[in-house]
Amino acid sequence: MTRGPMPAELPDLLRQHIQAAVDEMEREIRDQVPEYAGGDGSAYATAVERTVSDTVAFFVDSVDHPDADSRKLTDLYMQLGEQEARQGRSLDALQTAMRVSSQIACRRFIKDAYRFGWSGETLGRLTDSLFMLVARIADAAAQGYAREQGQLASERERRRDRLRDLLVAEPSPGPEAIADLAVAARWDPPKRIGIVALPPSAPAGARILPPAVLADWDAPVPYLVVPDPEGPGQDRLWPALRRLGTAAVGPTVPLGQGAVSLRWARHALTLIERDLLPGGGPVRCVDHITSLATLAAEELIGATAGTVLGPLLDLPPARRRPLAETLLTYLQSGDNAVIAAERLHIHEQTVRYRLRRIAELTDGRFSELDGRLDLMLMLSWLVRSGRAGDGA
Repeated sequence: MTRGPMPAELPDLLRQHIQAAVDEMEREIRDQVPEYAGGDGSAYATAVERTVSDTVAFFVDSVDHPDADSRKLTDLYMQLGEQEARQGRSLDALQTAMRVSSQIACRRFIKDAYRFGWSGETLGRLTDSLFMLVARIADAAAQGYAREQGQLASERERRRDRLRDLLVAEPSPGPEAIADLAVAARWDPPKRIGIVALPPSAPAGARILPPAVLADWDAPVPYLVVPDPEGPGQDRLWPALRRLGTAAVGPTVPLGQGAVSLRWARHALTLIERDLLPGGGPVRCVDHITSLATLAAEELIGATAGTVLGPLLDLPPARRRPLAETLLTYLQSGDNAVIAAERLHIHEQTVRYRLRRIAELTDGRFSELDGRLDLMLMLSWLVRSGRAGDGA
């Protein structure tokens, strides 16, 4: 059914009470919305006054001109939504303020309808128009809020990426630069960090990590910056790392030494890829110091092995490997043949026989205490690298 025009005197009647309506809305908003309860002259109070006044004025004008352009008003609410996002607040306060204002407007409409004898149709059309306007400005505020949140999130991610790169830079940029960027990225800097190196094949579906972890998935060797990995409250970290599969956890270091942790994590990942350390889950560097130290000195050890281990290296691989493994295990067991036999799953007499054979081959060279650490590194390199059993 086609509705007739609104009563001609209606806009003028409404305009007579605009200021009274605005004043009432402002008072109620300040009473019911703590975020807008600032005193006169505050930024919030000014924003409330301008917004309420502009909204009421547009609504009254739209009674006269139903096709009035609302873009100026919706732009204002978009800006308000953006401002709420920038201030780190939710839209709850703004939405409550709109709800309070519409309730007051409806209450005044009903009162005026009785006072001036408006028809039910006129009252219904006024309230319908009000609710349509409130829905429009609420949608504009939500759009502005979402847009600003998206921009803020993107900028925060860029800052987190710069912070992540800074934490593994060598030389370190220093504590002040790190602290400044951490504040901008909204990242609470710990005293210590650990770096986790990952293979490029880390499963994408398992990359959900605690919010404080900074990740570089696009690096040639992906890595994670983990705050205080050995501290309390890391219950979520280790299950997340296990879901990623193979991972090498670098040593925990002071905040400015992330490059050190990253370097050793990548060394450990290299050993995993060479099947010299177990894969399929997180491996901590602190648990494999000998293997990592051997890798770091691999070139030197390889070049000098012939001088130190010469007689053993001259043996055929089938005879070389058991002798090398037995001597290494014996030294690691504190020169205890019984413990060495248990670790090797062989008889104690077999251990003693092999030690005698080594002594014969080397003229007792390895029975002296001097150079024991060097010898253990050599043997570890020989056994772990696979050279004990190949043609090296």
